[in-house]
Amino acid sequence: MAERKTAAPKDAAQQEVQQFVDAAEDKGYIGVPVDPTPKENYTIAGVLAGKPTPETDAGHAREVRQKLDDDARQR
Repeated sequence: MAERKTAAPKDAAQQEVQQFVDAAEDKGYIGVPVDPTPKENYTIAGVLAGKPTPETDAGHAREVRQKLDDDARQR
């Protein structure tokens, strides 16, 4: 995830852009994906094929949590 600016932008245009970037980061639109599970696992075809998601497979949920924890420690 991008680091927040510590100093306020100098002009109004910079302030407006920074405000929108901060709002997008807060919503999770920018930065590291929260769930690294492939999107196709959430489709009907993926579910019918038995592809794991954190919501349907406890083992996969543990793997996802561990990966997110490891990634956070590396930052």
